[in-house]
Amino acid sequence: MDTPITTHTGLKTGRVFKKTIGRYWVRIGEETVVCTISSKLRKTLIYPEADPSSRRPTVDQVADIQMVDPVAVGDEVRFRPADDETGMIVEVLERRNKLSRRAVTHGREKWEADHKVLEQVIVTNIDQVVAVISARRPTPSWRLLDRYLADTELLELPAVICVNKVDLVNQEQIESEVQVYADIGYKLVYTSAIEGQGIDQLRVILKDRTSVLMGKSGVGKTTILNALEPGLGLAVQEVSDRVNKGRHTTTHLEMFPLQSGGFVIDTPGMREFAPWRQQEVNPAWLFREMRPFIGRCKFGTDCTHSHEPGCAIKEAVKSGSISERRYDSYLRILRSSG
Repeated sequence: MDTPITTHTGLKTGRVFKKTIGRYWVRIGEETVVCTISSKLRKTLIYPEADPSSRRPTVDQVADIQMVDPVAVGDEVRFRPADDETGMIVEVLERRNKLSRRAVTHGREKWEADHKVLEQVIVTNIDQVVAVISARRPTPSWRLLDRYLADTELLELPAVICVNKVDLVNQEQIESEVQVYADIGYKLVYTSAIEGQGIDQLRVILKDRTSVLMGKSGVGKTTILNALEPGLGLAVQEVSDRVNKGRHTTTHLEMFPLQSGGFVIDTPGMREFAPWRQQEVNPAWLFREMRPFIGRCKFGTDCTHSHEPGCAIKEAVKSGSISERRYDSYLRILRSSG
């Protein structure tokens, strides 16, 4: 972790590496401080409309912020230490990026959410997303993988595809199936956590980076993490089991350090990931291979690439420039974002 920073106001700066409801574990150097947050972080100050250079130091209105929790794992924060070795977070520093989604709601909460959509920030200040799929048991879910990759494109995060359990299949066959992702620029790593294949390569990919793992149950994330560092996968799985018992939101998320350098975060409960503000983005832009064709259709940027005549993307699918499997994933995302 970074060297502790103390400001002239007595505030300290550290990084949130673990959170539960209402509690945040902040690390500064080798020290860990359990913090709460200031109530001011849950409010947004609305100032009078005026020239920013002449804005008066008054507040017209105080509004609730539009997110589930203003502090996320990965945040750099300033906190005020207390005598009992706890602290209160008073400021969240600027984020490089964030992985967030529309908050999952049910029952009355869902009815209320029709008028107030909340953002749930999962983790911030990350360097890459590692999407884990299995070559077999369970069979690869290409649509889910494409969903993950579209999410990373939306959030402008680098992505790595880890194909696990390659010992259960003909590797040449699985490589031919995922070649489409290599062709459009995604980094691939093939692993067999049981036999140790690809683990050293994955360790290099994770080294000195903050990485988020995404993958459905059964793909072997726990086994991979245990192969990287004995006991690490079990620790992550323990957190995952607790989170999946929660009803509506991620109540326990944790960032684990790697002995080789860097950190890893699992994202349990993300199979129904609905990115925040997805509706503001052209779904075709989320597929790298489709971007060169956007705007070249008969109906220009108004084309949905689903049924219109003279569609450049549909022609590219026919010619083999765009994978039919990826195009089918695009159509599903298009329908879900409508």
